[in-house]
Amino acid sequence: MKASTFVYPWDVNGDPPAPARIAALGVDQVTLASAYHSTRALTPRHPRHRIVTAEHAAVLYPTDARWEGRALRPYPAGDWAPGDAFGEAAAALAEAGLEVHTWVVLAHNSRLGAEHPGTSVVNAYGDRYPWAPCIAQPATRAYLVDLAAEAAVRPGARGTELESLGWYGLQHLHAHDKTGGVGLGEAGQYLMALCFCPACRDGYGAQGLDPDALAAAVRDALEPLWQGAPDDGDWAGVEKLLGEETAAATRAWRDETARTLQETAVAAVRAAAPEGFQVLLHADPVTYHVGANAGVDPAHILTVADGVVVPCAGGPALLTPFADQAVPDAVLAANFTVVSGMGGSPRTLGADLARARELGATQVRLYHAGLASDGDLEEVRAALAAR
Repeated sequence: MKASTFVYPWDVNGDPPAPARIAALGVDQVTLASAYHSTRALTPRHPRHRIVTAEHAAVLYPTDARWEGRALRPYPAGDWAPGDAFGEAAAALAEAGLEVHTWVVLAHNSRLGAEHPGTSVVNAYGDRYPWAPCIAQPATRAYLVDLAAEAAVRPGARGTELESLGWYGLQHLHAHDKTGGVGLGEAGQYLMALCFCPACRDGYGAQGLDPDALAAAVRDALEPLWQGAPDDGDWAGVEKLLGEETAAATRAWRDETARTLQETAVAAVRAAAPEGFQVLLHADPVTYHVGANAGVDPAHILTVADGVVVPCAGGPALLTPFADQAVPDAVLAANFTVVSGMGGSPRTLGADLARARELGATQVRLYHAGLASDGDLEEVRAALAAR
């Protein structure tokens, strides 16, 4: 069962022992960030720093000429990942015997939304989500497809993992986040994720919906939740709040929009990549789910990509809809958080791996070698040695 751990370039660059230390965990591969969102990250073993503040979403390598003259283009990193930070880290990790795959974050970019507010998702109240580019807009889709191809196919990389290749919604932590006062479940989160930018308004119209009436219906549906009524959750809850036909029409528009973007982005990566380059998506098997793990139709996505990376922080049950497709040679990678301070369970990793294998996992991903404590990493070493 092949194992890979997520790593940032700043976990490696400037720390010569880091590649050998990561290899000693027993992993076969690293998933190394090449395009990443803003973050504040701990580096508990680095000789020069303990905290890295990535101030905005950025590419961690020098971009090429494809972006010249374009309004929407990737931002270079600041001093947290200068120059070709990805290339430097990738070379050091490969020297330690680790296979390197790129980790590419796509439709998640607060600086893009701040500088180009028209690109953002707009909810039914008219509020913009600057962290969430609307994937229905043609210019945004073109930007994301080209970013996927460039950031995925870096020198020395044998494959890629595409994160956030789909819709983003409300549930995104922001600076000093204070959005937890009302507990929205799946239904409320879906309604708060519906976009009403001009492109999406046209999309609803093509589904036979009046966008103004739809926005009013969404606001009416949400009102009881703001007043403390329970959120029934799941798709039946959305249908109850919005009505079956209206809910289905919104989902048809959003599913098609995400599906075609995923197809186009994967095709662009493959066109730019050498033969045998592996393309995986971070994915959730429920199409209306939003966020880093894009909602997908398992039967469809396994005909598009080489496989999926599936979130398993709450257990490996989400593997089952993908495994049920029985697609030969598809990669089903179970993604476990192994940072105990971030809610992970490195002590149960051995049992988690066994259960994931029973449910069809062919590989494992470990989040995250750079963030974990020494104690957490020792638990990882023991679990991987016993697998």
